Amino acid sequence: MQGEELNRYGGLYVHRYPELKMKVVDGSSLAVAVILNSIPKGTTEVLLRGNLTKVAYATAFALCQKGIQVATLNQTEYLKLTKSLNVTDSRLVLARSYAQKIWLVGDGLSEEEQLRAPKGTLFVPFSQFPQKKLRKDCFYHYTPAMKTPPSLENVHACENWLPRRVMSAWRIAGIVHALEGWKEHECGYNMSNIDKVWQATLQHGFQPLMISTTHTKN
Repeated sequence: MQGEELNRYGGLYVHRYPELKMKVVDGSSLAVAVILNSIPKGTTEVLLRGNLTKVAYATAFALCQKGIQVATLNQTEYLKLTKSLNVTDSRLVLARSYAQKIWLVGDGLSEEEQLRAPKGTLFVPFSQFPQKKLRKDCFYHYTPAMKTPPSLENVHACENWLPRRVMSAWRIAGIVHALEGWKEHECGYNMSNIDKVWQATLQHGFQPLMISTTHTKN
Protein backbone atom coordinates (compact mmCIF):
# COMPACT_ATOMS: atom_id res chain seq x y z
CA MET A 1 0.00 0.00 0.00
CA GLN A 2 1.43 3.37 -0.94
CA GLY A 3 0.41 7.00 -1.16
CA GLU A 4 1.86 10.46 -0.71
CA GLU A 5 0.72 10.84 2.90
CA LEU A 6 1.51 7.25 3.86
CA ASN A 7 5.03 6.76 2.51
CA ARG A 8 5.60 9.25 -0.33
CA TYR A 9 4.41 6.78 -2.95
CA GLY A 10 6.79 4.11 -1.69
CA GLY A 11 9.84 6.37 -1.90
CA LEU A 12 10.27 6.48 1.86
CA TYR A 13 10.82 2.72 1.94
CA VAL A 14 13.59 2.88 -0.68
CA HIS A 15 15.19 5.81 1.14
CA ARG A 16 15.30 3.84 4.38
CA TYR A 17 16.76 0.76 2.68
CA PRO A 18 19.19 2.05 0.03
CA GLU A 19 20.84 -1.38 -0.35
CA LEU A 20 17.55 -3.02 -1.28
CA LYS A 21 18.24 -5.60 -4.00
CA MET A 22 14.69 -5.96 -5.28
CA LYS A 23 13.08 -3.15 -7.27
CA VAL A 24 10.06 -1.27 -5.96
CA VAL A 25 7.57 -0.62 -8.77
CA ASP A 26 4.39 1.32 -8.06
CA GLY A 27 3.17 1.01 -11.66
CA SER A 28 2.27 4.67 -12.11
CA SER A 29 3.73 4.98 -15.62
CA LEU A 30 1.72 2.04 -16.97
CA ALA A 31 -1.43 3.26 -15.23
CA VAL A 32 -1.00 6.63 -16.96
CA ALA A 33 -0.39 4.91 -20.31
CA VAL A 34 -3.57 2.86 -19.94
CA ILE A 35 -5.59 5.97 -19.08
CA LEU A 36 -4.20 7.90 -22.06
CA ASN A 37 -5.11 5.02 -24.37
CA SER A 38 -8.61 4.80 -22.86
CA ILE A 39 -9.46 8.35 -23.94
CA PRO A 40 -11.21 8.37 -27.33
CA LYS A 41 -9.21 9.66 -30.27
CA GLY A 42 -10.14 13.18 -31.23
CA THR A 43 -10.79 14.28 -27.65
CA THR A 44 -9.92 17.95 -27.17
CA GLU A 45 -10.84 18.47 -23.51
CA VAL A 46 -11.29 16.46 -20.31
CA LEU A 47 -12.50 17.20 -16.80
CA LEU A 48 -10.30 16.05 -13.92
CA ARG A 49 -12.21 15.22 -10.73
CA GLY A 50 -11.28 13.47 -7.50
CA ASN A 51 -8.30 13.53 -5.16
CA LEU A 52 -5.08 14.44 -6.95
CA THR A 53 -2.51 11.63 -6.96
CA LYS A 54 0.80 10.87 -8.64
CA VAL A 55 -1.11 9.23 -11.51
CA ALA A 56 -3.52 12.18 -11.79
CA TYR A 57 -0.69 14.73 -12.01
CA ALA A 58 1.21 12.66 -14.58
CA THR A 59 -1.91 12.08 -16.68
CA ALA A 60 -2.78 15.78 -16.68
CA PHE A 61 0.76 16.68 -17.71
CA ALA A 62 0.78 14.12 -20.54
CA LEU A 63 -2.56 15.38 -21.85
CA CYS A 64 -1.38 18.99 -21.80
CA GLN A 65 1.71 17.91 -23.73
CA LYS A 66 -0.60 16.38 -26.34
CA GLY A 67 -2.53 19.63 -26.66
CA ILE A 68 -5.64 18.38 -24.84
CA GLN A 69 -7.25 20.86 -22.48
CA VAL A 70 -7.49 19.68 -18.87
CA ALA A 71 -10.17 21.35 -16.75
CA THR A 72 -10.81 21.25 -13.02
CA LEU A 73 -13.62 22.80 -11.02
CA ASN A 74 -11.75 23.36 -7.77
CA GLN A 75 -9.58 26.46 -7.26
CA THR A 76 -7.20 24.68 -4.88
CA GLU A 77 -6.74 21.76 -7.26
CA TYR A 78 -6.19 24.16 -10.15
CA LEU A 79 -3.43 25.97 -8.26
CA LYS A 80 -1.79 22.67 -7.28
CA LEU A 81 -1.84 21.47 -10.88
CA THR A 82 -0.50 24.76 -12.20
CA LYS A 83 2.37 24.72 -9.72
CA SER A 84 3.21 21.05 -10.19
CA LEU A 85 2.93 20.90 -13.98
CA ASN A 86 4.38 24.35 -14.66
CA VAL A 87 1.68 24.85 -17.27
CA THR A 88 0.69 28.46 -17.83
CA ASP A 89 -1.22 28.38 -21.12
CA SER A 90 -4.84 27.57 -21.89
CA ARG A 91 -4.37 23.80 -21.78
CA LEU A 92 -5.01 23.82 -18.02
CA VAL A 93 -8.18 25.69 -17.08
CA LEU A 94 -10.47 26.35 -14.15
CA ALA A 95 -13.89 25.38 -15.49
CA ARG A 96 -17.19 26.96 -14.49
CA SER A 97 -19.45 24.13 -15.64
CA TYR A 98 -19.66 20.34 -16.00
CA ALA A 99 -19.94 20.46 -19.79
CA GLN A 100 -17.02 18.14 -20.63
CA LYS A 101 -18.02 14.63 -21.70
CA ILE A 102 -14.74 12.88 -20.84
CA TRP A 103 -14.18 12.78 -17.09
CA LEU A 104 -11.00 11.48 -15.47
CA VAL A 105 -12.10 10.50 -11.99
CA GLY A 106 -10.53 9.33 -8.76
CA ASP A 107 -11.32 8.82 -5.11
CA GLY A 108 -13.22 11.80 -3.76
CA LEU A 109 -15.62 12.22 -6.68
CA SER A 110 -18.97 12.98 -5.05
CA GLU A 111 -22.27 11.42 -6.06
CA GLU A 112 -23.64 14.93 -6.57
CA GLU A 113 -20.92 15.72 -9.11
CA GLN A 114 -21.45 12.45 -10.93
CA LEU A 115 -25.15 13.20 -11.28
CA ARG A 116 -24.32 16.57 -12.87
CA ALA A 117 -22.33 15.03 -15.72
CA PRO A 118 -23.86 15.48 -19.19
CA LYS A 119 -25.69 12.56 -20.75
CA GLY A 120 -23.25 10.28 -22.57
CA THR A 121 -20.26 11.20 -20.39
CA LEU A 122 -17.40 8.68 -20.30
CA PHE A 123 -15.91 8.23 -16.82
CA VAL A 124 -12.28 7.06 -16.96
CA PRO A 125 -10.89 6.21 -13.50
CA PHE A 126 -7.33 7.02 -12.47
CA SER A 127 -7.90 5.38 -9.08
CA GLN A 128 -7.23 1.76 -8.13
CA PHE A 129 -10.84 1.27 -7.03
CA PRO A 130 -13.87 1.86 -9.27
CA GLN A 131 -16.49 4.55 -8.90
CA LYS A 132 -20.05 3.66 -7.98
CA LYS A 133 -22.08 3.57 -11.20
CA LEU A 134 -24.97 5.98 -10.66
CA ARG A 135 -25.82 6.82 -14.27
CA LYS A 136 -27.43 4.54 -16.83
CA ASP A 137 -27.07 7.19 -19.52
CA CYS A 138 -23.28 7.43 -19.15
CA PHE A 139 -20.34 5.09 -19.70
CA TYR A 140 -17.87 3.77 -17.14
CA HIS A 141 -14.43 2.54 -18.10
CA TYR A 142 -12.61 0.00 -15.97
CA THR A 143 -9.91 1.06 -13.56
CA PRO A 144 -6.49 1.01 -15.31
CA ALA A 145 -6.12 -2.60 -16.44
CA MET A 146 -5.24 -4.76 -19.45
CA LYS A 147 -6.03 -8.20 -20.85
CA THR A 148 -3.43 -10.81 -20.00
CA PRO A 149 -1.67 -12.73 -22.80
CA PRO A 150 -2.99 -16.23 -23.64
CA SER A 151 0.36 -17.69 -22.58
CA LEU A 152 -0.25 -16.57 -19.00
CA GLU A 153 -1.97 -19.56 -17.41
CA ASN A 154 -4.07 -20.06 -14.28
CA VAL A 155 -5.31 -16.47 -14.28
CA HIS A 156 -8.97 -16.01 -13.45
CA ALA A 157 -9.78 -12.60 -11.94
CA CYS A 158 -7.24 -10.12 -10.58
CA GLU A 159 -9.79 -7.88 -8.85
CA ASN A 160 -13.46 -8.65 -8.28
CA TRP A 161 -14.55 -5.63 -10.34
CA LEU A 162 -12.51 -6.63 -13.41
CA PRO A 163 -13.47 -9.21 -16.06
CA ARG A 164 -11.81 -12.63 -16.23
CA ARG A 165 -8.22 -12.69 -17.46
CA VAL A 166 -7.85 -8.96 -16.88
CA MET A 167 -5.13 -7.62 -14.58
CA SER A 168 -4.70 -4.18 -13.04
CA ALA A 169 -2.00 -1.97 -14.52
CA TRP A 170 -0.21 -1.69 -11.18
CA ARG A 171 0.30 -5.48 -11.05
CA ILE A 172 1.25 -5.77 -14.73
CA ALA A 173 3.89 -3.07 -14.31
CA GLY A 174 5.83 -5.18 -11.82
CA ILE A 175 5.75 -8.18 -14.16
CA VAL A 176 6.96 -6.16 -17.15
CA HIS A 177 9.65 -4.45 -15.07
CA ALA A 178 11.03 -7.86 -14.10
CA LEU A 179 10.77 -9.32 -17.61
CA GLU A 180 12.63 -6.35 -19.06
CA GLY A 181 15.29 -6.47 -16.36
CA TRP A 182 15.05 -2.76 -15.66
CA LYS A 183 17.34 -1.72 -12.83
CA GLU A 184 15.68 1.44 -11.52
CA HIS A 185 12.94 1.79 -8.93
CA GLU A 186 9.63 3.34 -9.94
CA CYS A 187 8.33 4.84 -6.75
CA GLY A 188 8.38 8.07 -4.81
CA TYR A 189 8.12 10.96 -7.23
CA ASN A 190 10.03 9.09 -9.95
CA MET A 191 8.31 7.62 -12.99
CA SER A 192 9.49 5.45 -15.83
CA ASN A 193 9.09 6.61 -19.43
CA ILE A 194 5.40 6.19 -20.22
CA ASP A 195 5.81 5.32 -23.92
CA LYS A 196 8.66 2.91 -23.20
CA VAL A 197 6.64 1.04 -20.57
CA TRP A 198 3.52 0.95 -22.78
CA GLN A 199 5.38 -0.50 -25.77
CA ALA A 200 7.17 -3.07 -23.63
CA THR A 201 3.86 -4.15 -22.09
CA LEU A 202 2.28 -4.64 -25.53
CA GLN A 203 5.32 -6.60 -26.71
CA HIS A 204 4.83 -9.01 -23.81
CA GLY A 205 1.31 -9.75 -25.00
CA PHE A 206 -0.84 -7.60 -22.73
CA GLN A 207 -3.66 -5.91 -24.62
CA PRO A 208 -5.75 -2.75 -24.06
CA LEU A 209 -9.17 -3.22 -22.50
CA MET A 210 -11.90 -1.61 -24.60
CA ILE A 211 -15.50 -0.80 -23.70
CA SER A 212 -18.54 0.04 -25.80
CA THR A 213 -19.66 3.67 -25.74
CA THR A 214 -22.97 3.10 -27.50
CA HIS A 215 -26.19 2.32 -25.69
CA THR A 216 -28.12 -0.77 -26.73
CA LYS A 217 -31.85 -0.29 -27.17
CA ASN A 218 -34.01 -2.87 -25.46
